[in-house]
Amino acid sequence: MKITFLSFVLFISFFATAQQLSPVEKKLVQTVEQQMDQTLQLLRQSVDINSGTYNIAGVRAVGELYAKELRALGFTVEWILLPDSLKRAGHLVAYRKGIKGKKLFLIGHLDTVFEPDMPTNPFTLLNDSTATGQGVNDMKGGDVAIIAALKAMYQLGLLDQTSITVYMTGDEESAGRPREVSRGDFITRAQQHDIALAFETASGMNTIATARRGASGWKLEVEGKQGHSSGVFGNAGYGSIYEAARIINSFRERLSKEQYLTFNPGLIVGGSEVSYNDEAQQGQVAGKTNIISPRTYANGDLRFLSEEQKENARSVMREIVGQSLPGTKASIRFSDGIPSMPPTEGNTKLAAQLSEVSEVLGFGKVSPGNPGSRGAGDISYVAKYLDCLDGLGASGRGAHAPGETINLKEYPKLIQRTAVFLYRLTR
Repeated sequence: MKITFLSFVLFISFFATAQQLSPVEKKLVQTVEQQMDQTLQLLRQSVDINSGTYNIAGVRAVGELYAKELRALGFTVEWILLPDSLKRAGHLVAYRKGIKGKKLFLIGHLDTVFEPDMPTNPFTLLNDSTATGQGVNDMKGGDVAIIAALKAMYQLGLLDQTSITVYMTGDEESAGRPREVSRGDFITRAQQHDIALAFETASGMNTIATARRGASGWKLEVEGKQGHSSGVFGNAGYGSIYEAARIINSFRERLSKEQYLTFNPGLIVGGSEVSYNDEAQQGQVAGKTNIISPRTYANGDLRFLSEEQKENARSVMREIVGQSLPGTKASIRFSDGIPSMPPTEGNTKLAAQLSEVSEVLGFGKVSPGNPGSRGAGDISYVAKYLDCLDGLGASGRGAHAPGETINLKEYPKLIQRTAVFLYRLTR
């Protein structure tokens, strides 16, 4: 057999990389590869079950599919029910308790944004490197990656005496309120562990999330003097619409340059007759061009990297609201949503350990990504209690949109990396 110079170089490179893996780790990598057909079949099955957040039966069906797999790996499985008033399916929890290594809390979610009344998008191979399907990367690909990595460890006896909890929530895309109820058990269990690893969509092979922004809400109500439009700017005052515009634009002028801080007005209604439904986030309005509007309502979100940044922004927003134009008055209310996952020394060290595994496998260095590029996620509820990483799941494009895809070339590598990483953490 003729060996070209390039082939020789590639062989030597692979040999050098392989030498840095222990015999057990090499076998672990091989096992993941050998079971990829089964892994993709499980992914297909779960994607083809509609599990929109409000489809309680569908969320539970996906949970039972995964529960069967986890029971076979020696995990004790529970279903955490939530009060009927929350109108949510509940959560899947699977755990093993032992004495080896770090206690790991692995996070996934069973629901997607795609409800049964939306157009279907079953698991479909587009080519040898891409498949599409509802939730295929956000985050059923991540859920299945957890199971596949644990399955490879189980087959080699590497789960014995480990402490690992797999927690897959049923309402990540729209968490039930109050959050202290829908995330109470989640937080309590997480606090019994050393490290939390979340398998939301990966930003490729070489980026990991050591921080995520939090999300909260704000509601602005403005009142003005109703009167004839000819009197605007005079004794009649400026009206509620001008005052609302001043406030929102002042938010932009004062705060829009701050790194990682965003605030988006999502809805605004103003006129002579205004009604608004908070739950449906819908408004009705009527007005005339010759009437100064007496009422305006607006709401939006506020995203931040730390609690300090959130509180500082709220303080500035209150100050702006308090500087009313003549003939107007306004009030603003804030509501907490998902807390932030700020960057910490512990998270950075975990990222370095993951990078070491990736480099040993020949997949390249892994670096912390930009926190501003990610939305909020379940891991943020527990970030203040333990070291965390997120973005360990499947890579792909178009999450939350028709035609969402998964990168099938990177998927086996991401699972192999996870398997070796989990093995090293639990030694």
